[in-house]
Amino acid sequence: MDFLKIEGFSFSAVAAGVRYPDRLDLGLVFSNRPAVTAGVFTTNQIKAAPVRLGIERLKKGEAQAILVNSGCANACTGEEGLRAARQSCALIAAELGIDQEQVLPVSTGVIGEQLNIPAFQKYCGQLAAGLSPDDLPRVARAIMTTDTVAKTAHTTVQIGDRQVRLIGMAKGAGMIMPNMATMLAFVCTDARISFPELHHALVQAVARTFNRITIDGDTSTNDTVLVMANGAAGNRWIDSGEDLQAFQDGLETLCRDLALQIVADGEGASKCITIRVCGAKEAADAEKIARTVANSNLVKTAFFGEDANWGRIIAAMGRAGVKFSPERVNISFADVMLVKNGLGLGREAEAAATKVLREKSFAVTIDLQDGASCEEIFTCDFSIDYVKINADYRS
Repeated sequence: MDFLKIEGFSFSAVAAGVRYPDRLDLGLVFSNRPAVTAGVFTTNQIKAAPVRLGIERLKKGEAQAILVNSGCANACTGEEGLRAARQSCALIAAELGIDQEQVLPVSTGVIGEQLNIPAFQKYCGQLAAGLSPDDLPRVARAIMTTDTVAKTAHTTVQIGDRQVRLIGMAKGAGMIMPNMATMLAFVCTDARISFPELHHALVQAVARTFNRITIDGDTSTNDTVLVMANGAAGNRWIDSGEDLQAFQDGLETLCRDLALQIVADGEGASKCITIRVCGAKEAADAEKIARTVANSNLVKTAFFGEDANWGRIIAAMGRAGVKFSPERVNISFADVMLVKNGLGLGREAEAAATKVLREKSFAVTIDLQDGASCEEIFTCDFSIDYVKINADYRS
């Protein structure tokens, strides 16, 4: 797929048996030159070994490879886990002929188990030998855990007389409520941009996309977003003004695409829902209310049951820690107003709202009628399958 190719980047994935046999579970993203690289990581104070090592290595703002495995998170594994993360990087670096400090390790899967280093020893040679500019989709499959589909995206940005490309992949279906990053997301771009600008653009994009999704209110120990820029587009340096804004907008577009794919693939999810809170005095207040509603188990189960139970929504709003006037609240499902000035509009309105709930994707708009700020959070419903998936996740 040409739209998922960028000059200077290649990809590879193999079935290494990190945890399960006969499935892609070891992936590699490689730049043929050192690339300016920025990262954003989990805010969970329990940070997996690869996250700790990645944070340290990205202090120099440069990398050449991302080595990622699924099946084992390498989290809560102590010093042995850190040694394993370093060893895995050294193994692939030797095959690629680069400094091991240029390799960023990333892991996802079960917490508390040591990394299967023999699998890396056996398959890193095959992984390096299999590098191809066409195989980003294979890596996107290799990073899946409970995901049901691979998640990829692409976009372009015009910088002066050059077209800059961005391609990316993500994984995530559960343990999703990042407060700085997402589960795993990797973006490759041929933009010529320096580290401060790249890091700034990434932080801003993440704040508006991956930071606005929630499936179950849990934040992973391994959340990681990485962006590698190899400069192959030969564009004028992106350093400020319109160029930086254009690149940031493009990166945000790509990240939003991936973030919404994650929500749509939430564990057991049948619906993708936007919770939009408007009319707030402050943006932070609107976000806090939207996030509280989006995380409410009672609200999410009502969505699954296609029950227009607006009482659960307004009750969740009331515990969000934000002062508002209940008697001024309006609530709509798509274009169907269900609550006006804090009071329900009756059976007919609920029947119309129920029709909206039967859709695969819809928005719930809450208007506080108290200001000009408006914010969105993206979520999904809670189904019986979510419980089944997580009840036997390690089986």
